Amino acid sequence: MNADPVVKGVLLLLLAASVWSWAVIIDKLWRLAAASRAASEHEARAATARSPQELSATEGRDPAGLVISAGLAESVAGPQPGPETTGERRERIERAMRLALNAELRRLELRLPFLATLGSAAPFIGLFGTVWGIMRSFEGIAAAQNTSLAVVAPGIAEALFATAMGLAAAIPAVVAYNKITVDLGRFAGRMQGLIGRSGGLLARAGAEA
Repeated sequence: MNADPVVKGVLLLLLAASVWSWAVIIDKLWRLAAASRAASEHEARAATARSPQELSATEGRDPAGLVISAGLAESVAGPQPGPETTGERRERIERAMRLALNAELRRLELRLPFLATLGSAAPFIGLFGTVWGIMRSFEGIAAAQNTSLAVVAPGIAEALFATAMGLAAAIPAVVAYNKITVDLGRFAGRMQGLIGRSGGLLARAGAEA
């Protein structure tokens, strides 16, 4: 391709951004799918657990398992000096679990803003390459004083390709960003339910101890 250096730079930038966005998309979808599968197992076990010992069997290194581990650790740590009601104990345990959940959600959201940025910026970057390429093509036409299609078409086509590249980079990024954001919201909602069930069990077990 004999495109202008600026147009080539735009195309290379969009290509690199597109490759990186697909790496982020695949990584996030894989991690969310794995976290969702593990969460289903934890939810099933927590629903039938009758003691902290049974609940401890649901610990793990996945997000849901780490949330449960945080609750178990807080229940063992004990309250601050002074009497503690069952409700206060439950709130303390669930607060620790929510903090763990927030940390896991931040980890899952890592690099996600890149998709949003690419989705909004890539079309304009491509458009810049197109405008620049067309402008340079017209300058070349004026210098050659030849307006035949054979002279005009290659430069215009190369310039328009920048817009196509921008859209090709932006569309998957926008679609993936919206899907992953929705999936993260659903996952967070499921984890809130798991926190409620686990926190109640741990609080009651502490009150009976």
